[in-house]
Amino acid sequence: MRDRWVLVAVAGALSFVAMLDMNIVNVALADIAEGLHVSAATAQWAVLGYQLPVAALLLPVGRWLDGAGTRYALLAATAGFALCSALAALSPWAGWLIAARVGQGACAAVLFVLMPVLAIRAVRPESRGRAMSVPATLGPLGAVAGPAVGGLLLDHLGWRWVFLVKIPFCLVALAVAWKAMPRDGALRVPGRRALADALSVAGGLAVLLLALTLGSEEPPCFLLTAAAVPALWWWLRGLGGRPVAEVLRAAGLFRAHGAVLALAAGFAAMHYVVALHLQQDEGVSATATGLTVLAFPLGMGLAGPLGGRLADRYGFRRVAVTGAVLTTAGLLLLLPLGDGWSPSDVAWRLALAGIGMGLNGGPTQALVMGAAPPERTATVGSTVQVARSLGFTLGPALATAAWALAGSGDGARTGPALDGAQAGLALATAAAGLAVPLLALPGRRAAVAAAPERTTDTVST
Repeated sequence: MRDRWVLVAVAGALSFVAMLDMNIVNVALADIAEGLHVSAATAQWAVLGYQLPVAALLLPVGRWLDGAGTRYALLAATAGFALCSALAALSPWAGWLIAARVGQGACAAVLFVLMPVLAIRAVRPESRGRAMSVPATLGPLGAVAGPAVGGLLLDHLGWRWVFLVKIPFCLVALAVAWKAMPRDGALRVPGRRALADALSVAGGLAVLLLALTLGSEEPPCFLLTAAAVPALWWWLRGLGGRPVAEVLRAAGLFRAHGAVLALAAGFAAMHYVVALHLQQDEGVSATATGLTVLAFPLGMGLAGPLGGRLADRYGFRRVAVTGAVLTTAGLLLLLPLGDGWSPSDVAWRLALAGIGMGLNGGPTQALVMGAAPPERTATVGSTVQVARSLGFTLGPALATAAWALAGSGDGARTGPALDGAQAGLALATAAAGLAVPLLALPGRRAAVAAAPERTTDTVST
């Protein structure tokens, strides 16, 4: 087998585009509301209409794609993503836009599941660290770059270009995948039982994520999480959920998934708290805040390729743990900052945390995917994405709650605003720190190991 790095590049580019769409529309909501003559609440569904199907369909898509043709699934999802982007840009009214975004989110769910599968299958086992670092680094960079790219397009070309900008990337990816990907079987039509399981888990996850998203602004909405429990419990105990749990248990992947969720929550909470505190409490301009927060993805982007190379040489687990430690250290160093945060003081700490995330992302992904049974790589790819999505959603919600609780005190020493920011950062640090023992502590050996001993570490339950 020869390494197909062009397919790794396709996986990275599509990860960037799919994650870019998570945040690029946020900055255009006011213009969308004005252009389509709807309320701000209605315009918000241009974001939720994408994010909810992405998270809700990940697990059903993973189960569906196990044993299915990767080539045709990738081509169909990429073409559908581009088509729905064009339809969203052409929207004459809000209903059209929301429907296009739901379709785009469904296609993105397929892409999110396929990206790690495509990367790990494109190279030999001894190159997996480097290969997995590409989508694992470019995906989060797309999420962070979304507001900046969206702002530029909004200022110069208008809100419709927020949707059109991704189409050229999709067309290039389609051309490359069509030529470079081997024919590996056709897609299969899910049966009735599979569709029932899919509706159950998709509905439960959608309600859960909607409750977490709305609860950050309206705390009573957190109560909606109870409505997700029956559907998720029914799925977990049924023919859809049992095979997923068995694969994760047999491969020893539960702790690694917990680490992915914890780091994602820590990153999202930190990003929310730092940006809000700099602008609202310290009076830093939006431009200076954006440049300061940019230190994190800059460090991550620089360290990502290095993390992959180190993992291929020294082992996935060792490099993943080192990255988690550095991320925790960077966030921990933010806590002693007192009144008058300066952008430079914040930036180098964020850069250190970003370097840690860059070192961690690819090795952790390779650790998980390398331990998955070959016939269940799509399922494991979907569960990793679910863990990451839950972390990204949970982080800001918990940070908001911590900020509100700490800011409600007397604030005699430092003031309620700073107390709230420090409480949010403490939560982010604790979440990132939790990933260290989850990745490092020994446990029973995984029953499945797909890569050679030199590069594969066992995963703990």
